[in-house]
Amino acid sequence: MDISELLKVAEAAVDQGRKVTDTRPPGELTSKGDRDMASEVDFAVERAVRAFLERETPGIGVLGEEEGGATGGTRWVLDPIDGTVNFVHGAPLWGISLGLIHEGRAIAGVIDHPALRTRYAAAEGLGATCNGAPIRGSECTRLTDALVAVGDFAVGPDAAAQNAERLALTQLLYPRVQRIRMIGTAATALTWVAAGHFDAMVMFSNKPWDTMAGVAIAREAGVVVLDLDGSEHTPESRGTFAVSAGIREPILELITQATS
Repeated sequence: MDISELLKVAEAAVDQGRKVTDTRPPGELTSKGDRDMASEVDFAVERAVRAFLERETPGIGVLGEEEGGATGGTRWVLDPIDGTVNFVHGAPLWGISLGLIHEGRAIAGVIDHPALRTRYAAAEGLGATCNGAPIRGSECTRLTDALVAVGDFAVGPDAAAQNAERLALTQLLYPRVQRIRMIGTAATALTWVAAGHFDAMVMFSNKPWDTMAGVAIAREAGVVVLDLDGSEHTPESRGTFAVSAGIREPILELITQATS
């Protein structure tokens, strides 16, 4: 497996999606449950990227958020629009996220933010970049200096139960860190940790299309990426915790308190 060549394929695949987002409005919305939706552009981007990948890498499966696909083995994982609610509202915080999983690990990723004109990319052993320039995570060592991103609150019939831990963590974090941010896109939050804009991010979910590209990018930028129990992050992890090494333990202690 030539990881550098696969990264080039990933960038070219995301280019196909970018052509769609650059030329089409969100269009009609499809409900996916309580206050959750997909736009016509979500489906159009997924189909364009999937078709490209199936042609260029026929031996690698593709899993997309909207239309499913491969759930095992080496596979591409695609969120055609991560941050659909932002996208529909005209807020620029959304992106096309394409990751590559091999042997149970995120090994490459490309996340493109068309409205912000930023592209993050990384592959295992090759480093992480933003618009071609190398990036590194922050070197924060004090919670009081930390800007921490948290994932969205859950919606749906069991939202109250799911959000109990999220609320508990927020209550523990806000008196201790500099600020908390919720931006509505896991992919963007992970890239901003990778670039050092955020010092940590915590989300209580781990859908592979949301996280795998960002996990690969963050790791290559020197960021520690873990499950919520402090174990190594995998596609099967319960949640996603990306953090500067200097504040790993104090935030992990707060996550443990919030989830116990």
